[in-house]
Amino acid sequence: MERKSRFSQWLRRPKSGSDGGDTDTGSAAARSREDLLLAAADAGFPVAPAAHPSGYGCSCERIGCPTPGRHPVSFGWQTVATTDRDKVAAWVRTLPQANFITATGITHDVLDVPVEAGRSALGRLDAAGIDVGPITLSGAGFGDGRMLFFTATRGTPDDEDEWWPCELDCHPETMDEHPGLRWHCRGSYVLLPPSTLPGDQPAVTWLRGPELPLPDPLTLLESLTDACAEFNDREPHHHEAHAWPIGR
Repeated sequence: MERKSRFSQWLRRPKSGSDGGDTDTGSAAARSREDLLLAAADAGFPVAPAAHPSGYGCSCERIGCPTPGRHPVSFGWQTVATTDRDKVAAWVRTLPQANFITATGITHDVLDVPVEAGRSALGRLDAAGIDVGPITLSGAGFGDGRMLFFTATRGTPDDEDEWWPCELDCHPETMDEHPGLRWHCRGSYVLLPPSTLPGDQPAVTWLRGPELPLPDPLTLLESLTDACAEFNDREPHHHEAHAWPIGR
């Protein structure tokens, strides 16, 4: 309960600083950023540094980067990702512009859907009294905004036939089976709040915080899949959505 109370206080902190001016504003923003990322680490989400937007491009300086500000900075991100508070705090303080990702398939998975579909499914799940756990919004307000539901991980099943890599659910050719749904599990990652996105897109934010228990993904899957199918019928162009890179 104490952690939940502290996290609620962090979310309520104003974006502007105290009456001390710009220095206080910057200090408050830095503290809020560190608090949010440490809260994710405390929840057991492995954290690693990511690139950040540079204008409408990416700090990685790759020409034509397909996912600016949305990918890890290290090719060894799965090994680098950690829940160690001291390491996370050191990254936050020495990389003041960096976004951060959490590696999925270790302690948690993420079910990633279009915002409109997510809101529809969330209403149904809440009405049914189903605990949905942590949720983030990424780019909400734009046509390709996403709602991400954090769940318990499927881990590494004894039978490898019962496991699939997340890209099978991400690529457009598989959207007929899971319309608009991306299941981030082993070998994938998602951005953590308060990551920023290129241009004028809204930052990645918590809708429901990481202190909440992680639900079994199967308790959410039917509602999310149905909502995505309905959304896809109205917005067929979302078949062309690009998968997040998982090979970096």
